[in-house]
Amino acid sequence: MTSYLEGPANFVAYLQRDVSRIGHLDLARQTIQPLSFDSGTPVENLYQVIEASAAQYVAAGSVVSVSDVKLLPPISGRDVLAVGKNYMEHAKEFNSSGYDSSDKVDRPSHPVIFTKRATSIIAHGDEIHLHQGFTESADYEGEIGVIIGKAGYRISEEDAWDYVWGFTIINDLTARERQRDHKQFYIGKSPDTFCPMGPIAVAKENLPDQGRSLRLQTHVNGQLRQDATLNDLIFSIPRLIATLSAGQTLQPGDVLATGTPAGVGLGLSPPTYLKSGDEIAISVTGLGTLKNTVAESSKENLTTKLTISHLAAELKSIFDRADASPQSPATLVAHSLGCLIAINFASEYPDLVKKLVLFGPPPSPLPNLTPDVWFNIAEHARSHGMSGIVDGIVSSQVSDYTKINNPLAVAAVRLSLLGQDPEAYAKACSALALGDSADFSQLNIETLLVTGQYDPVSSPSVVEDYAKRNAHSRLVVLPNVGHWHVFEDVVGVGQSLQNFL
Repeated sequence: MTSYLEGPANFVAYLQRDVSRIGHLDLARQTIQPLSFDSGTPVENLYQVIEASAAQYVAAGSVVSVSDVKLLPPISGRDVLAVGKNYMEHAKEFNSSGYDSSDKVDRPSHPVIFTKRATSIIAHGDEIHLHQGFTESADYEGEIGVIIGKAGYRISEEDAWDYVWGFTIINDLTARERQRDHKQFYIGKSPDTFCPMGPIAVAKENLPDQGRSLRLQTHVNGQLRQDATLNDLIFSIPRLIATLSAGQTLQPGDVLATGTPAGVGLGLSPPTYLKSGDEIAISVTGLGTLKNTVAESSKENLTTKLTISHLAAELKSIFDRADASPQSPATLVAHSLGCLIAINFASEYPDLVKKLVLFGPPPSPLPNLTPDVWFNIAEHARSHGMSGIVDGIVSSQVSDYTKINNPLAVAAVRLSLLGQDPEAYAKACSALALGDSADFSQLNIETLLVTGQYDPVSSPSVVEDYAKRNAHSRLVVLPNVGHWHVFEDVVGVGQSLQNFL
C-alpha cells in the first residue's frame, strides 16, 4: 500500500551509496524517511521539491539512520546572497569593533549585500577549517536563511512573501581581519567551509506565521551567545527581496542569509574568536539545530587538497558501511590510481583486506618528470572539462589493437571518462602527482597484478617490479591490451579473476 506524505514537515538532503536523495528527517529519532514523487521517481534534491510545489510525496522504502548516511547541505551549487549589519545591536557592536570598514555610522541607510562562494557551503556535522595563516580571527554568525521559491524580477515588498519557499539555518563564518583589511565582505566570508547550512529546509507553510517571526539562538560550547527574532531585523525580508530583485532576477533555490544578531565573538569583551574543538550550535524555531565543530589545526582542508592518504581514509568509511571486519575481510579491486589507494589502505588496515586485485598500478614513486604531467592533466580537466582530455587519453592509453578490432571497448572507455566530474578527476590526478603511497613490499596479502602488453601507464616492466617486491604477488600480462584492461579484454580479465579468486 502506498504511503503518501502530503507536505512533509521538513526536507533533508543526504548521500547514500553515492546517490543524492531527499527525505524527511525525524529530529527526535534522528532517522530519515526517503521520499519519492507519486510516480515512484526518487526525490534527488531540493530544487526538485521547490519546482514541484505542492506535489504529493511517497514514503520510499524503509527509514535509515542519520549515522548510516552522509548529510548534505539542504541546497548547494550557488553562491549565497547575504546581508550585513541587519540587526541594530550587531550593527553597533560591529561598527565599534574596529573591523567595520564599510560605514561610519551604526545603522546602514540601505541593505548591505554581499555573496558567499558556493564552495564555502558545508553540511550539518561537517568540520570547519580555520585556515591558519589566512585568518586568526575566525568568527561565527548565526543566521536565518530564506529560500526563494520562484523566479522574480523587480518584486514589490507587498508581493515579496509570495516568492519565499521556506527557510534553513546558516552559519555565516567570517575572517574578521580580512573583512577589515579588504574593506568589503566577500574575501573574509568565502573561505572553504565558512558556510555551514542545514540540517533541514522547511516550507513556510509548515512554520508558525509562515516563518515571519522565527527565533534564532546561537550557543558556542554550550554557552548562549545570540538570541533574536526576525522581528528585530533592520531591513525586513520583503525589503531585502525587493532590493535584490530590483536589477536582477531571483531564481528558485536562491538562498538569502538575512543577517546576524548581536553576540558574535568580536563583540565580546575581550573579543573571542574560534579555536580548534569549538562547537557552534545554531537553533531556529522549527528548523532544528545546525551543529559544526572547528577542526584541529593540524588537519588538512579536504575541500582544497586531496592526497592518496586522504582517499584511503575515505575508503575506510566505505568498508565501515559494508561491515567489513577482521572476521569478514573483503577482496579489494582497484585500477590505476586506485591501486595506490588500495595499497595504502591495505597497509593501514591489513586485517580488513582478504585479497588485493590491482589493474595497472602506476609506478610508485613516480619518475621525476611524471608528477608535472599529472598536474598538467589536472589543470586541463579543470579548464576544458572531460571532453577536453578524453581524446588524448584514448589515443595514448588504449592499444592500437583495441582501436582497430574492438570499437565497443573504445566507446566504453570514452563513456567512462566523460561520465566523471572534471574537478574530482583533477583532484585525483593531483593526488597521484603528490605520490604518498605506502610501501608495497611490506604487504602480507595475496595480490593479483594485472597489466596490458601495451599499457603506457603501468608497463609490464613496472608491474614486474611490483611482483618482485612482494612474494605474495601473482602477475598477469594481457596480450594486445593497453591501460583499460576491463574494457579492452573482458574475457582475459574474467579468466584472471576466476583463477585467482
